[in-house]
Amino acid sequence: MKILVTGGLGFIGSHTVVELQNQGFEVVIVDNLSNTSLNVLDGIANITGINTAFENLDLREKEKVQDFFKRHRDISGVIHFAASKAVGESVGNPLLYYENNLNTLIYLLQELQQQPESNFIFSSSCTVYGQAEKIPITEDASIQTAMSPYGNTKQIGEEIITDTAKVTNTNAILLRYFNPIGAHPTAEIGELPIGVPQNLVPFITQTGLGLRQELSVYGDDYPTPDGTAVRDYIHVVDLAKAHVIALKRLLDKKNLAKVETFNLGTGTGSSVLEVICAFEKVSGQKLPYKIVGRREGDVTSAYANTDKANNVLGWKAESTLEQAMESAWKWEQKIRS
Repeated sequence: MKILVTGGLGFIGSHTVVELQNQGFEVVIVDNLSNTSLNVLDGIANITGINTAFENLDLREKEKVQDFFKRHRDISGVIHFAASKAVGESVGNPLLYYENNLNTLIYLLQELQQQPESNFIFSSSCTVYGQAEKIPITEDASIQTAMSPYGNTKQIGEEIITDTAKVTNTNAILLRYFNPIGAHPTAEIGELPIGVPQNLVPFITQTGLGLRQELSVYGDDYPTPDGTAVRDYIHVVDLAKAHVIALKRLLDKKNLAKVETFNLGTGTGSSVLEVICAFEKVSGQKLPYKIVGRREGDVTSAYANTDKANNVLGWKAESTLEQAMESAWKWEQKIRS
């Protein structure tokens, strides 16, 4: 079966391509290389031994999306990662996020609704819960007012998919992930931010190598055990495997509704300082950091209740925080060597 992976050279996308190929799927990657490198294709090939079909395509260009589906009429499923994803950046540049995250989704669904049947996996986010009223967060937690344009695009994206599925032959699974970190154990692929990292772990590993002078910890006055914000950090390989399981669920027609939703996390919250400590343990070195003011758009605490993913989807995160940090550190050292 041929699977389209949009944003397939990105962090989560590339690891999912590997897991799809490990399960025997044929993959076509679409990516505009806005936040990644063509070298990731080589990393995927080094792991799987497969030269993956790739098209440099910006999904904001509607006519090119239409042309792609004319040339690829045998797509059995789509896993949609292509989106801008930094909370802080979205606050400063909301229109970029609304254009890139919503127009691309609409253009894809417009093509898929013309097919007799389509299967769609959506890269969503725990940001749809905002500052959740109850922790750990279950899938039926109320959707709060988004705290950033990025979070809002994920909320709106889920609504677009749900409304579309009601009146088309599209079946979808919305995967709300918490905080993906780490890298493939081979260190052939990993997180590859362009410019200054927007996420915590690559900033930590770059600081550990001396590429950054010090890490800024945004706030130590949150109502948490050590005062720093708490998140659910999940190893990217565990996350990638969940996408394959979700896709198979749709292909095997085991879904119980046209649109299903699953939280993907470990079920355990870790504070920023705990992540720093995990890095210091696996790297054997102290990390320079300073406490600064809170960052707009950040919530106090967010970690998953994973019962539904464990019991209904049949998936469970397996790697520890230290294992994830160790793989991220190994990756960082490799790409800088």
